[in-house]
Amino acid sequence: MSQATLIIVGGPTASGKTALAIELAKHFNTEIISADSRQCFKEMNIGTAKPSEEELAQIKHHYIDELSVADDVNVGVFCDYAHHKITELSQTKSHIVVTGGTGLYIKALLEGLDDLPPIPEDFRSALKLEYLNKGLAFFADELKQKDPAHYATVDLNNPSRVLRAIELIRFTGQPYSSLINKKDTARKYQSINLCIDLPREILYDRINQRVDKMIENGLEKEVESLMPYRNQSSLHTVGYSELFDYFDGKITLDHAIDLIKQHSRNYAKRQITWFKNQGDYQMIKADLQEILPLINTSNNN
Repeated sequence: MSQATLIIVGGPTASGKTALAIELAKHFNTEIISADSRQCFKEMNIGTAKPSEEELAQIKHHYIDELSVADDVNVGVFCDYAHHKITELSQTKSHIVVTGGTGLYIKALLEGLDDLPPIPEDFRSALKLEYLNKGLAFFADELKQKDPAHYATVDLNNPSRVLRAIELIRFTGQPYSSLINKKDTARKYQSINLCIDLPREILYDRINQRVDKMIENGLEKEVESLMPYRNQSSLHTVGYSELFDYFDGKITLDHAIDLIKQHSRNYAKRQITWFKNQGDYQMIKADLQEILPLINTSNNN
């Protein structure tokens, strides 16, 4: 049995990945695997821009609402899930759509996981204690000094990503960016890699409007309901961290909303840089009729 061809739909937040993925899945009579590190959590709905009930009803989506914020989740968990699902779907589908803005998940799926050394638990615990005392900015500065290449692409608002890089830099004495080029054995998939490319001003306007819509749809109440879990790494993310600061009385609600927009735009910029630097993504408009010839050409090669 041959594996299905993966149609990868990447791109920055608010670029229209979900809508395009649904169009592609309908055209190829297939299903979608989400490569989003936050939409997998059933408690995080509004702030993750999860597909709506109407969108989920149109096409079967996988790796959405699969886990709880209390679960220990990482790229390895995603890859195990995705490999199993691809094998299952390949029995009846010629193509499978994989979409999401978590570039690391997609890269690991296609190229294999980084073969990184295990970190002793006492080393990791000491780093977490240092983080609680010194804060994220301290470690971001250290990352900038010791590995500017990774600093330029990592989500600096995500403590788990920053701390992961720092713990490996300190433990190995090598830049994290050099360590992540050593892969384990990857499963080989045929893939067609697409990245939605929007003019920056249009993308930023869509991000601002999306945040306003999230607030209108009840993001404040969603974040408040997650206060008991706020120390989970899954909640150290844009849209949640800022509102936790609001609930702590550190900033006003208006300021929190402005920061969510700003941090979302910053994150989108890093996503764009990441996808463009991969070298194997075709930059596209979210137009099905323009994309289909690209897919057909790739299928014939």
